[in-house]
Amino acid sequence: MLLKGKKALIFGVVNDRSIAYGIAKQFKEQGARLAFSYAADPIKRRLEPICEELEGEFMFKCDVTNDEEIEKGRSIVEEQWGDVDILVHSIAYANREDLKGRFIDTSREGYKVALEVSSYSLVSLCKAYETMLKPGASVLTMSYYGAGKVVANYNAMGVAKAALEACVRYLSVDLGDIGVRINAISAGPVKTMAASGISGFSTILGRIEEKAPLHRNITIDDVGKCALYLASDLSSGTTGDVIFVDSGYNIMGV
Repeated sequence: MLLKGKKALIFGVVNDRSIAYGIAKQFKEQGARLAFSYAADPIKRRLEPICEELEGEFMFKCDVTNDEEIEKGRSIVEEQWGDVDILVHSIAYANREDLKGRFIDTSREGYKVALEVSSYSLVSLCKAYETMLKPGASVLTMSYYGAGKVVANYNAMGVAKAALEACVRYLSVDLGDIGVRINAISAGPVKTMAASGISGFSTILGRIEEKAPLHRNITIDDVGKCALYLASDLSSGTTGDVIFVDSGYNIMGV
């Protein structure tokens, strides 16, 4: 088992269609110990049966826009586990009105929300858990093709994902000093709750099937398998990178 006995902290499971769920499922099958965070009570109710299904050891509340909650969550993890081998950041949010139309119409507040939740939250979690991450630990986050290319209606989220990928590169230097790796997975479009807010999402799915070398959309299991590699010792020399799991769509030109 690639992750036998390793402690994996998962941020971002909302339901059993979440990318983070696919990751957690792969981790569990490879022997990892799991713990989950949730942002609010409605999510907690959906997460409880998932935590039970995957034999999660505990759950805790963590609104990543609230420094006090981040610290409270950290204290719970420290009390329960003492240290962490894997941290998965699968958190993103932008206001629905900022995921359609023209990017130039993004409001100041909408821009701040997208950047804070989708990008800065990775920095804040890495800072909070820095002293708990064991040498050889792995941090993972989720990006998307729209970080580097213009995708219709992705708008503020595309900018937030670009910032997220830059954060991965800068954090790789800081965390590398303590022997911790950090990488991003740029996953192709998946029918998740977050994706449902993007205008024209079904059109994107159709284009992947038409243009990608593998002519299919990816699944959360595809992403989970890549995450398994990055979380395990098999990726011991990989950090600061962005790995695409998108059926090869990112390589295609006009």
